[in-house]
Amino acid sequence: MSCPSSTLVMWVAAWLAGSSSPDDVIDAVQAWAPMHLVGAVDAEVAVQWDLPWPDPEDAGPVLLLRALRRLATEDPEATVALVLPAPGDVRGLPLGTAFAGAAIESGQGVLVGAAGRPGLGMVPTVDGPDVLRWTVFPVPSTPLQGEQIGLGEAEFELRRTVTEAAEALTSMQGGYAADAGDPRTRIAEAMAEFSHHSYPESTPARALRIFDTADQVAAILTVAGDSGGRAQTAAGAAAREETLRPLWSAVRRARLGAVSASVRAATSPR
Repeated sequence: MSCPSSTLVMWVAAWLAGSSSPDDVIDAVQAWAPMHLVGAVDAEVAVQWDLPWPDPEDAGPVLLLRALRRLATEDPEATVALVLPAPGDVRGLPLGTAFAGAAIESGQGVLVGAAGRPGLGMVPTVDGPDVLRWTVFPVPSTPLQGEQIGLGEAEFELRRTVTEAAEALTSMQGGYAADAGDPRTRIAEAMAEFSHHSYPESTPARALRIFDTADQVAAILTVAGDSGGRAQTAAGAAAREETLRPLWSAVRRARLGAVSASVRAATSPR
């Protein structure tokens, strides 16, 4: 599982469809951190959605679920979607909103609502050791989410990206500090951390393979990117960043496609 927002989106979709319980969602989200602080971005959102402000409340994901359930009840056409923005890649965001800015800074977010109607955005940020802070934002008009990459295309693209990521890691190993540790060990440690997280039973088998491969590529790219700061020149650092950028983009595309397919599988009539 790539991030807390992915976990929340997939498990909430299963919960709203009736195939998982609130406790399932809470357990899955809390695997990211034992403490979750939840609060509104401002007083207006706090009053409208009965959320704490200005100080967040240590209530775990329960407050998020309450707001999500209320929105889904008030607008049955509301959907839950993952956003994984990056500089230069703001697909799916309601541009010009505080939520968009926070999601870009965090690199992730959850968007809830029906296209063209008011909705909510939720962004997690690390707030200390073993603490995640979730901030809830208003979204004046929920943007229409574009069609995501299909599972077949995502799997094919990731196979190529694995090779390219491994080649990038090999080319950058000269930039590691002596105390950085063995790259293979660090990749294995990152993969072990991802493996702690669970998926709803409705998740397609192909999507699970994509998540596993995307996590592997992300671990390789993270270790490869760590050497960028040790590049001897600014030009060298820029070249390494340029090498990794399209590979990270492929990972985001694959994850978004797999999450979208998993949400559809969870909400489709059986």
